[in-house]
Amino acid sequence: MYVLSIGSMHLKTLRSRRHRALCAALVSARKAARLSQHELASRLRTSQTVIARIEIGERRIDVVEFIDLAKALRLDPRTILTELMD
Repeated sequence: MYVLSIGSMHLKTLRSRRHRALCAALVSARKAARLSQHELASRLRTSQTVIARIEIGERRIDVVEFIDLAKALRLDPRTILTELMD
């Protein structure tokens, strides 16, 4: 039961308003930086598919990945977090 509860919580956070806002903020930042998903993936030494899955909300990111994404977009991660907290 405990694992199912955690799994259920995981699904809820993937579909939460804040998670969708985070994905939208990352997409917006990438586009503002005039980067394709492939170019961003290259900066992060990952695949375009990983970036796509993050942006459409299929893949969660941890704090360290978030910081790396922000740096690759040449943003202060606090800027995105501040937007999400408002």
